[in-house]
Amino acid sequence: MIRLSVVIPAYNEEATIIEVLTEVRKQKIEGVEVEIVVIDDCSVDETRALVESHPELHDHFVSLPKNLGKGGAVQVGLRHATGDFILFQDADLEYEPNEYERLMQPVLRHEADVVMGSRFIAPISTRVHYFWHKVGNRTLTLVFNVINNTTFSDIYSCYLLFRRNLLDPEELRSYGWEQHAEILSNVSKRAKVIYEVPISYHGRTYDEGKKIRAYHTIAILWMIIRKGLRPSR
Repeated sequence: MIRLSVVIPAYNEEATIIEVLTEVRKQKIEGVEVEIVVIDDCSVDETRALVESHPELHDHFVSLPKNLGKGGAVQVGLRHATGDFILFQDADLEYEPNEYERLMQPVLRHEADVVMGSRFIAPISTRVHYFWHKVGNRTLTLVFNVINNTTFSDIYSCYLLFRRNLLDPEELRSYGWEQHAEILSNVSKRAKVIYEVPISYHGRTYDEGKKIRAYHTIAILWMIIRKGLRPSR
C-alpha cells in the first residue's frame, strides 16, 4: 500500500474549503492510502472554524498563529506529511481531486518519482483564461527546460506529485510563489523517472479570489536560474 499525502494550504477559502476537502476524501485508488494535511495560514474568515468543525475530512490540521504566506504553509504541511508521496492541492476549485488516480498511474505502473499534471497536453477541459498568464507560464517552462534539460509542458501547475524522500522541507529557502520552482528544481534533479499527465483546469478570475500576479514571475524566474546554477545535493 502506497501512502499519498495531500498537502492543502488554505488562506481565506471559506467559500470552497469544505467542498475541496469532501472531494479529496472521496478519492479511492487501488493500492493507495490518502492522507489529508490541511494548513490554515491564519485566515481572517471562517476557514479555520469550518475545517475544525469537520474532523472527518482531514488527518492532520495545523492552524498557524500568524500568516506565513503559501510557501510557509507548504513547509509546515511537508513537515507533518507522512506519506511515501506528496501531492499539492489548492483549497479552491481550480483543480479536480478526481484526477488523483491519473496522477498516480505513472507511479503504480512505471515507478515514477515525479509526476506533473499538465494543463496543456490534451486535458478534458480547460477554462479559457488570462492570455498573459499562459504566455508567462510558457516562458517560465521554456527557461526551466533549457536549464534542467527536461521537457515539461507546464511547470506551474498546482498538481506536482513526488516521492517524499526527494525533498527535505528544511532545505527550502523561499516562502513566496517561487517556492514551487525551488521544489520542482530539487526533486526533478534527484528523480530518475519523471512523467507528465493531462489534467483539467478551472482557473479563477481575480474577482473570484485568484492571488498570483504578473510581478511574481520575476522571483520565479530568478529562482529557476539560481537553482539551475547550483548542483543538487
